[in-house]
Amino acid sequence: MSYLLGLDIGTSGVKGLLLSGEGEIKLTHTENYPLYTPHPGWAEQNPEDWWEATKKCIKGIISKSGIDPADIKGISFSGQMHSSVFLDENMEIIRPAILWSDTRTSKQCQEIYERVGGLESLIGYVSNPALEGFTAPKILWLRENEPENYAKVKMVLLPKDYVRFKLTGAVHMDVSDGAGTLLMDVVKKDWSEGLLEKLGLSREILPPVVESIAVTGEITEEVAAETGLKAGTPVVAGGADNACGAVGSGIIKEGRVMVSIGTSGVVVAFARQPNADQGGRIHLFNHSRPDSWYMMGVMLSAGMSFEWMKENLFGNDLDYDRLNALAAEVEAGSEGLIFLPYLYGERTPHADANARGVYFGISGKHDRRHFIRSTMEGVAYGLNDSLELIKAQGVAIDEIRAIGGGAKSPVWQQILADIFGHEISLLNVEEGPAFGAALIAGVGVGLYDSFEEAGESIIRVDKTIAPIEDNVKRYNEYYSIYRDLYNSLKGDFANLANLN
Repeated sequence: MSYLLGLDIGTSGVKGLLLSGEGEIKLTHTENYPLYTPHPGWAEQNPEDWWEATKKCIKGIISKSGIDPADIKGISFSGQMHSSVFLDENMEIIRPAILWSDTRTSKQCQEIYERVGGLESLIGYVSNPALEGFTAPKILWLRENEPENYAKVKMVLLPKDYVRFKLTGAVHMDVSDGAGTLLMDVVKKDWSEGLLEKLGLSREILPPVVESIAVTGEITEEVAAETGLKAGTPVVAGGADNACGAVGSGIIKEGRVMVSIGTSGVVVAFARQPNADQGGRIHLFNHSRPDSWYMMGVMLSAGMSFEWMKENLFGNDLDYDRLNALAAEVEAGSEGLIFLPYLYGERTPHADANARGVYFGISGKHDRRHFIRSTMEGVAYGLNDSLELIKAQGVAIDEIRAIGGGAKSPVWQQILADIFGHEISLLNVEEGPAFGAALIAGVGVGLYDSFEEAGESIIRVDKTIAPIEDNVKRYNEYYSIYRDLYNSLKGDFANLANLN
């Protein structure tokens, strides 16, 4: 029997998934680790915590499964994007990693635009705008605020690449994760020499770039003794969490789109050509499938908006089944109540840290049912913003696959179909990025000939949700108002931020 091991180095913990060569998920195991916020807006983790949790996760999987470690034919990774690991000449950790969710780098983002000559020039270099979460502004922040630490930097890695280095002793970064650093030319699939020169950064601190399916090393004897893995087991590069999520959802061919309602909301569309949005509203990143890309829109508060509403408006009075039942009692459009889901600012399409949540149109006829449903609708409107921008780039949309916790709600499923005006597909398997990482391992070591073979026989559409035509028409009208609301309130959001 052959097995594959996928490891997802997430923000809250590492999740391991053991997949049989025939595509059966044998088991999963998770080990958590802490997140530190030493100052407001900061988010840091200790890379050593990732490593220790990974070893425990691997040992847990081998122990619980009872398999012969020699039957694990390949290992690969998914990882949180952008988060920066700074290493010295001995490959030792210099300081805690600065995470993707850290917002301390607004000044450095502005500095990047000034150094390169504006958004259009930056898009020309790396196909994406400068955002606080990306890696490049974190490096500049370190240079400006901790010069003694910056002077020690000999290598910058991302989370999964650090853990993979600890497993193999080899240093690489795959194209899908490299694309999220804001330092890589995603068209040429290599570091942007022009941008590095503009920013005064050395290419020497960046690892070699490889494809996601490249075998980058083998399990060392020392690691084998610590984890129970077999020494010499091939380790495949892997990919960014969203790229692995796309692989695990079958977003590996033209016309397919993934919509995820997790804490944040993500819309990912497969792209054959690297056509960047010149306005920088939609991200263009390299896919884990070679010679492919994906366009991605991200809203910061998707499932988080629903959780906030549940906890702060209803406390523990209503469970999820009751919330869904109440939302189903209200007609599409929530009788004129519209929710803007900008609880913590927004990323796509507005990239505005000052934006805030709004319930608009409240009247005496509205009750708790309307607030529940309008929250769901506001998240769907926000996801539709990304979908519309992707369409505007000429990307074909034939099938929309919905995943994530929010997508398990029948009410939300129908709302998505109606607001998108498109059928929604629900899948038979939803194990997230760790599953995609296992499939990448299978392609990398040759257990599967292609991503099509790896995914098409395993990932199937279980159910489809068709849009209701009357609802589509009503939502189109409300969506027009939703889009206008941000523009009307943008100046007020900024003024409000200045008062706080």
